Amino acid sequence: MMVMLTESMTTEMQTCMNACMECHKICLETMTYCMIKGGKHVDMGIIGILRDCSEICMMCMNMMMGGSEFTSRTCMLCAEMCERCASACETISNDKKMSECAASCRKCAETCCNMTRVTA
Repeated sequence: MMVMLTESMTTEMQTCMNACMECHKICLETMTYCMIKGGKHVDMGIIGILRDCSEICMMCMNMMMGGSEFTSRTCMLCAEMCERCASACETISNDKKMSECAASCRKCAETCCNMTRVTA
């Protein structure tokens, strides 16, 4: 699902919202994947960071859609959490799903960093 651009939204905001939506979705999918796989996939707090990352991505998207004055700070926190989640996913090497999640998290972090520059 793509977020449609309204007059009050910038291209950066639309890009960020789409990245947040995608990251939210893939973190939830990866969390389920990890729980099914078990073993190292449920160690090291990966489940927790996947859940937290998914939540902050949704919150960030909601803040942007609502035009919140806290959007910039939420994007900053979202970027930090996405980077941490990507690093956690990368601790499990040679796993396509974990690599896919890490890539989505890094893309989301990048777009959120762009938003902090635009809205600060």
